[in-house]
Amino acid sequence: MNTPFTINGCEVAPGRRMTIDMPVAKLYTHTSLAMPVHVINGKLGGPRLFISGAIHGDELNGVEIIRRLLNLPVLKRLRGTLVAIPIVNVHGFLERSRYLPDRRDLNRSFPGSESGSLASRVAHLFMEEIVAQCSHGIDLHTGGVHRSNLPQIRANLDDVETLRLAEAFGTPVLINANLRDGSLRQAAAEQGMPMLLYEAGEALRFDEVSIRAGVDGIIAVMRILGMLPQGRRKKRCIVPVVARASAWVRAPESGILRAMASLGAQVEKGSLLGVVADPFGEQEYEIRSPWKGIIVGRSNLPLVHEGEALFHIARFQKIDAASASVEEFSVHFDPDVDEGSTVDGPIV
Repeated sequence: MNTPFTINGCEVAPGRRMTIDMPVAKLYTHTSLAMPVHVINGKLGGPRLFISGAIHGDELNGVEIIRRLLNLPVLKRLRGTLVAIPIVNVHGFLERSRYLPDRRDLNRSFPGSESGSLASRVAHLFMEEIVAQCSHGIDLHTGGVHRSNLPQIRANLDDVETLRLAEAFGTPVLINANLRDGSLRQAAAEQGMPMLLYEAGEALRFDEVSIRAGVDGIIAVMRILGMLPQGRRKKRCIVPVVARASAWVRAPESGILRAMASLGAQVEKGSLLGVVADPFGEQEYEIRSPWKGIIVGRSNLPLVHEGEALFHIARFQKIDAASASVEEFSVHFDPDVDEGSTVDGPIV
């Protein structure tokens, strides 16, 4: 049998589910503010998995992924404990901002401090109440403002267990990303926790493909962890490919960008990615790919400054396999296809 799970003094008994408001710093209007945490504690014991969204307050896909996840009937058969935090950075979410009011990046403030900055205190609270009680984690992110990411998993793929979970998630691209100082992923790694970071879509926007893939990916991870029973229906298999390296191609000059390569496209060395020109077209600068790879991130804003990141290209040993995986993924999660991962219709 499972054991009770306690957050902020609230105990969730085995076989029960509860939404708990975890207090964070008040607004300067003296208005109380809380981080909502939903706990589903299965009757039988198993892993304790946390799913977090909106650590950056303007990254909305994760909020919708968690909403859909929590409404799935299959969770009635859960073993272990699921801890879902759709909005970690409540202050930033209210302001539609990546940052907290002190202009600090919460995902550069872990593990935090009880007496530090606002960001540090929120990070400390999250570590003490959530991470310290869980065995696995999945953190949901998007690209920045006016910047989209192809659905991808970033993780320490040198760890055997983390690689197993990353492959199960089912994104077309896996990136063996270095740990960033102050990130939640680094803080979790220091506690020996296998953790995935899911990147997909753009800040302040819902992306249906990214949302569907996120829900299905989490369910797949929960199945491989033994938290949920294996599905009866055999789904199309998407074989993820690990990127050897990735880097951004930047604007050679300031101007207006005419992008000619789409997200997920395979490019050759020397392929034309776009053109930057002045408003009159008197001076134009071609942007060409410095290597062969797949575009896993790109800017959506036509107005660019010199040095601005425009196209994020990942390199692979087996480029054809990676391209096939991206194509299979796009078809499988096409919003025009009726069979989605949830009962909701597609967001358009």
